[in-house]
Amino acid sequence: MASQPAHLVHGMGTAMEAPTWPAITADEAEALLARFPAAGRMTGLHWHSPRPFSAATLVHATQGAFLLKRHHASVRSIEGLAEEHAFIAHLAGAGVSVAEVMATADGGSGVARGEWSYELFREAPGADLYRDSLSWTPFFSHAHAHAAGVALATLHEAARDFTAPARRPQPLVASFTILPAADPIAAAEAYVAARPALAAFLAAQPWRRDLARLFGTLGDGLPSLLAAQVPLWTHNDWHPSNLLWAGNGSVRTVFDFGLADRTCAVHDIATAIERTAVQWLKLAQGNDAAIADPEAAIAILSGYATIRPLSRADIATIVRLLPLVHLEFALSEIDYFAGIVGDPDSATLAWDDYLVGHADWFLSAAGQDFLKRIGGEGPVR
Repeated sequence: MASQPAHLVHGMGTAMEAPTWPAITADEAEALLARFPAAGRMTGLHWHSPRPFSAATLVHATQGAFLLKRHHASVRSIEGLAEEHAFIAHLAGAGVSVAEVMATADGGSGVARGEWSYELFREAPGADLYRDSLSWTPFFSHAHAHAAGVALATLHEAARDFTAPARRPQPLVASFTILPAADPIAAAEAYVAARPALAAFLAAQPWRRDLARLFGTLGDGLPSLLAAQVPLWTHNDWHPSNLLWAGNGSVRTVFDFGLADRTCAVHDIATAIERTAVQWLKLAQGNDAAIADPEAAIAILSGYATIRPLSRADIATIVRLLPLVHLEFALSEIDYFAGIVGDPDSATLAWDDYLVGHADWFLSAAGQDFLKRIGGEGPVR
């Protein structure tokens, strides 16, 4: 009998890698599905996700198809999942198409089992066109980018009256405590101090000097611009492979709210542009100008503005925020690699190439031109 190919996941670069977290087994999935009575009896596993920070599999059962997702409890507790599920439920109630969170027999939305936390979603409508795409993968077309902007604005409209506080500190969440602070270095010191593994990793680095340089060259005046923004729960991971698509090219369903938190609308817009309009994985190839697509960024903004108008101040804030919008999540990634999975090489890559390297690109001629194009041609209504 031929052996099954090894399950591989996305790495920090373009190559597929062995997973940190083992794939979900059939026996494991069957035992978990029994905790969700509306799912019925499992009939088989079909596809394992290549996403690296958790394990997920598509489960077929007598009552439909479901995505079973498993997190290490140190990454997501049941309480942490409940924060995401509450936001998803609010959006669903407001008419946004999101993946349905399945309920356990006791009415919960997650299952703790040993060192793991599990959640189950009903397979959502729409074509998973970007299922195997890496992070920082561009949209297939500017029409898709425009449609994604429309969908993001629709989500923000629905989120306006979701009043939950910011999420509790936990790994791999795009929190929003450093960039809006009047003293971002002090806020960064507090963020690092609250995460012992991150603090230990950074102890040997001149990280305060590096951040001070970035804030001084890219963040001057940003806290006052962000102070004018209305707090809002946002998705914070708006890239093509977190969207399902309708036949007419519009976004049919939004999923993966693992990074969601209380930030503001321009933070989510800047994140969407950072995720999709700059092909960061090509940066090391040496052609800085070829990696950026300002027209894709403008398409996102144009789509967004059809639902929620953007002022000159909004566009200016997005442009100022773009070079640093990744900073807090990058620190969270470093904490994850340095602490939870004990991978100092990936932690170093996340600091040097992701946090510092991406910010520095915006100081290059290509990065400055990208920002000017967005600021000069972005839609204003």
